[in-house]
Amino acid sequence: MGRMHTHRHGKSHSIRPAILHVPSWITLSPKEIEELVVKYTKDGFTPSQIGNKLRDQHAIPLIKPITKKGIGEILEENGLKTEMPEDLENIVNKAVGLQKHLKVNRGDYRNVRSLELLEAKVHRLSVYYKRIGRIPKTWKYKAVVAQLE
Repeated sequence: MGRMHTHRHGKSHSIRPAILHVPSWITLSPKEIEELVVKYTKDGFTPSQIGNKLRDQHAIPLIKPITKKGIGEILEENGLKTEMPEDLENIVNKAVGLQKHLKVNRGDYRNVRSLELLEAKVHRLSVYYKRIGRIPKTWKYKAVVAQLE
């Protein structure tokens, strides 16, 4: 599948395991893995950082086959789910940083276009998250409001 705002095709990356089974080398129980997820969340890590940490430090490639739940479900059960989804928050923060850059560098027309594309992504993602009920139906991205947060 191609990229949305470029003429290039996808990126090269590693591939998730095709067969979702519990690897033989994992010694941790599902309960211990859930406790690790909760501990790392309380330490201030995002769900993607938790997945990377479990993969790199504990040799757990995927959590779902072991615990039968994803990181988001584990966080929701323990009342630790964030108000805004991680990917939407990252894009909003990127747009805010770009707006600050454009205030200082008014002649940077290339990044004006980049900001337009980022804001389009924010709006597309927000429509999806409103539809599935992850963010309130009244949530609206406004450049001025985003800078204050």
